[in-house]
Amino acid sequence: MPMEPMVIEVSTCIRTLRLKVKAESYPWLNAAAIQVNQVWNWGNATSAKAARPFAGAAKWLSGFDLDKLSAGAAEYFEYIGSETIQRVNAELATRRRQFKKTQLRWRVSRGAKRSLGWVPFKAAQLKRKGKSLRFTGKAFRVFEQDQLQGTKCKCGCFAQDSVGDWWLCVPVERSFAPCMPKNEEVGLDLGLKDTVATSDGEKLEAGRFYRDIEQKIARAQRRGHKRQAKRLHRTAARRRKDALQKFSTKIVDQYQRIFVGDVSSAKLIKTRMAKSVLDAGWGMLKTQLQYKGQQAGRRVLIVSERYTTRACSSCGSLSGPAGLAMLDVRIWVCSGCGDTHDRDVNAAKNILSAGRCPPSISGNESSPSGAPPSQASSRCEAGTSALAAAA
Repeated sequence: MPMEPMVIEVSTCIRTLRLKVKAESYPWLNAAAIQVNQVWNWGNATSAKAARPFAGAAKWLSGFDLDKLSAGAAEYFEYIGSETIQRVNAELATRRRQFKKTQLRWRVSRGAKRSLGWVPFKAAQLKRKGKSLRFTGKAFRVFEQDQLQGTKCKCGCFAQDSVGDWWLCVPVERSFAPCMPKNEEVGLDLGLKDTVATSDGEKLEAGRFYRDIEQKIARAQRRGHKRQAKRLHRTAARRRKDALQKFSTKIVDQYQRIFVGDVSSAKLIKTRMAKSVLDAGWGMLKTQLQYKGQQAGRRVLIVSERYTTRACSSCGSLSGPAGLAMLDVRIWVCSGCGDTHDRDVNAAKNILSAGRCPPSISGNESSPSGAPPSQASSRCEAGTSALAAAA
């Protein structure tokens, strides 16, 4: 009998495009950002006053309440309209609920503590006209505008970075289909000498993105060249992000289940290893693995890495190096079974074993933690299983 064609469900996800705005529009955006700050500070003060009134019952203002109070205010602003004011009010109300605070920080428009520029907009405000974009009657040109072709833009914003450049941030909807991974599972050990070591023996060498240009940044700061120092910081951040993006994409493409150790960056940045920990970008790598794994139908879990360095991945005896004094020991021999281990690869193998173990039924031992896969992830896993069966 002829085989029926296999149907693979195509899912969608939201991705944010970040396109650089050309410098000719910077003065207009700077002026618009000042007016956005005025709206934010007004809403912040009004909400705080309503939450703690001098008399009467307290009221927690929502974004809709602020919209009613600010009705007609757009005619007093030259650069922003009513839609932008509503977006500012909605963002303010969302952040107050998120942080559970009656009053947030003020947005400063001038001086050494100036807030970075931010101009939000609704989807209907941003229109394409030829090779430019129009926003409240102003034409903008961006680099790599071809990425917007064939996409439906949603609510976004113009955002300014620390150097002073402006970027157009637009969430767009993208389609993706599940793909068949080459391998079943892998364990990842995060470290400083090697940023990542896998249970299969692959390593991502530490890039020293900040450490390599640390002296250049110091010289620029001593000369008073603040803009040059900020550019160097941005260069280091871009190089770090690029290296982690390539590695995380490679891991997600090759493995179905990914187990990562729960090393804490927040705790280690309080030690003498703070610069190296921040330069490694562990938190960024975990975030990339999680959202890329969700889109590709993979399962990414954060598991406990207690004793993974000391335990032998072959026999389980705690004969490995321990303590700060033994950090320079990279290869060791197990006294129980005699196997020779690479410190980081052995830890990655133990993380993989910890991820395979089922949760404890007694409730006293620690069990692997991880968020359950989303519906999109479940659908992609089903499609991947269908591909494996067809193969």
